Amino acid sequence: MPYSLKPLPCLHLMLIATIAAGAFVAAGPAAADPQELKMIEHATTDAVTDTGAKGDSAGDILTFANEVFDADDKTKIGTDQGHCIRTVPGKTWECFWTLTLDKGQITVEGPFNDTGDSLFAITGGTGEFAGAQGEMALSAYGTKGDAYTFIYKVK
Repeated sequence: MPYSLKPLPCLHLMLIATIAAGAFVAAGPAAADPQELKMIEHATTDAVTDTGAKGDSAGDILTFANEVFDADDKTKIGTDQGHCIRTVPGKTWECFWTLTLDKGQITVEGPFNDTGDSLFAITGGTGEFAGAQGEMALSAYGTKGDAYTFIYKVK
């Protein structure tokens, strides 16, 4: 009988280790909080090409290549460039652009609303942002209509 009891602690330890490992796998690694990047875009190069009916109409193209500044709007930290296609005249554009910073690039895509805030999907990146996911919130900055606050929440 004593001989048959000796393997039991070893079996018991294996069972505990298996349960602990299973719990770790089920829980997965702890999800890191998204990295938040806040900046101000100066929309100085925006240009609309009228492609369809005269005036604001579906299919018009908005192109831009603008400077981007820190959250205090004092120091240039990068640039962005992209394009939008008018989808709903007077209301919405569908946009795609690339933000370029010293540490890499971040791409976004989604609807830009003529009024109010907009929310974009982060679709990828390069450098320190390789494989980036998350979202980017855009809102008007100031009252002139020529600057925007960008808040990137990068996972």
